[in-house]
Amino acid sequence: MPTYTAPVKDLQFVIHDMLKASEAATPGYDELDRDFTNAVLEEAGKLSENVLAPLNTVGDEEGCKLENGVVRTPKGFKDAYDQLCEGGWIGLDCDPEYGGQGMPYLLNSAVGEMFVSANMALNMYQGLSHGAYNAIHTHGSDAQKQTYLPKMVEGTWSGTMNLTEPHCGTDLGLIRTKAEPQDDGTYKITGSKIWISAGEHDMTDNIIHLVLAKIPGGPEGVKGISLFIVPKFLVNEDGSLGERNSLSCGGLEKKMGIHGNATCVMNYDGATGYLIGEMHKGMRAMFTMMNEARLGVGIQGYAQGAVAYQNALGFARDRLQGRDVTGVKNPDGPADPIIVHPDVRRNLMDQKSFVEGARAFALWGASLIDKAHREKDAEAEALISLLTPVIKGFLTDKGFETTVLAQQTLGGSGFTREWGLEQFVRDARITMIYEGTNGIQSLDLVGRKLGLNGGKTLMGFFEMIKTFIKENEGNEALKADFLDPLKAASKDLQAAGMYFMQNGMKNPNNALSGSYDFMTLFGHVCLGFMWARMAKAAQEALDAGATDTEFYETKIATGRYYMARQLPATATHLARINSGAAPVMALDAANF
Repeated sequence: MPTYTAPVKDLQFVIHDMLKASEAATPGYDELDRDFTNAVLEEAGKLSENVLAPLNTVGDEEGCKLENGVVRTPKGFKDAYDQLCEGGWIGLDCDPEYGGQGMPYLLNSAVGEMFVSANMALNMYQGLSHGAYNAIHTHGSDAQKQTYLPKMVEGTWSGTMNLTEPHCGTDLGLIRTKAEPQDDGTYKITGSKIWISAGEHDMTDNIIHLVLAKIPGGPEGVKGISLFIVPKFLVNEDGSLGERNSLSCGGLEKKMGIHGNATCVMNYDGATGYLIGEMHKGMRAMFTMMNEARLGVGIQGYAQGAVAYQNALGFARDRLQGRDVTGVKNPDGPADPIIVHPDVRRNLMDQKSFVEGARAFALWGASLIDKAHREKDAEAEALISLLTPVIKGFLTDKGFETTVLAQQTLGGSGFTREWGLEQFVRDARITMIYEGTNGIQSLDLVGRKLGLNGGKTLMGFFEMIKTFIKENEGNEALKADFLDPLKAASKDLQAAGMYFMQNGMKNPNNALSGSYDFMTLFGHVCLGFMWARMAKAAQEALDAGATDTEFYETKIATGRYYMARQLPATATHLARINSGAAPVMALDAANF
């Protein structure tokens, strides 16, 4: 049975030592002092360790069951969900006007990592609701907000997002779900949606579906898509629940992982829907959900890697096998623990250095969202828009890879269900696929995001790194191990961007063939930047006389490993990009 320990100390380090959140000008951050955030994270950690984590295996083994149109969630899930509601965790960063606590998204993201590591499938029920809440909060009318948001914030109602249909996924312009206007201003929604996470379940009184559909006579393609609120139960004027809407769960998907979350086929048979936002502007409203969801999925990716690493580390410390080639380390036992062996150390350091770097990257991204929303900072908005496909794509690719490395640490034990590592591998795999596959993320990055503001946002990112290096170039503790590798990696990223500029216009395939490598290269540079910032913060703490010297020295040593062993991968990805489209496109389709 796997275990989980909440990484409160490391989360505190990122929030306060690296990001220096309580000193930031972002409204609400002045409340984020160490004592306050520690209290919140400690409580979330206890809930994660004692309530959510023990149900993770239960959810995987039992799964969800569809009975007479009702989805039954695994044993213990509803009680755990109710505890999340009672503790106010569902509305941690939601608007106080609708019952939320109004905390920054940064704190919500830190809490979210722990909930995901403990039980990803269960946490998805509230995660989808949060996205639906955001879309209604941003684009809904005052009446819609008053009707739906208070119940969603308290968690007694949940929410979903309905995009995909059996014949189309990424190309949403092909959707066929129709929305027929009615005389009373409502619409009749008819169609079928697939892969709807938390589409039907027994944990809340109502489920508020946000459904993409086309109003007859509208423009073709994505320009003709509108977004509708389609509740499972209609809501009366006094806020009470009325009759059941004309929608149903047509089946549950049989999946590789996240068995505890109900992934549904949803059928709408003339269901009553309410237009949210403007007619034919549904994609704009839906992207309010999708952009946050993509950052949340990035957190899911590394959070599964984090819990897998914890269990791999515990195994490596206890498992006795072989002797240290430099001398016996466990003379009273028949063998040494496998953590003494260099290749096991390499495996664990790959995991540790990624997880901690990814944590910093994701929380930095969350702080940019706060800055964009709370300060109306256009530059922060543009920067997080640029980084979102990198956060989603890179952190889920490497997060999955980390779960596999953790499984490998256990050898044959990792392949058995008893130890739980194979569940982390299976659960992490979906993060590379949903909310836009990572291939789509790379195309979005190269095809759309690099050109933001005429390329000024990307140039601003490079300038940020250049300024950091220049400001710290006199710091001998950082220069050779952190600043020089970061400078080299940043130059590789700039060279890749220059290749696209010089060759992408003549042949777009030259850019698109290298888009995945560019996303990965970009991710390594971002983690290199995070490690340089963390190393600086750790060194400053040591210079200031911090008592926990082991923690800070370990942080610096882990960063050195990433910079020496992982960051040089940027040169490989640049070489692949520079090879252009020719090797990729050499075969005719018939010759594969």
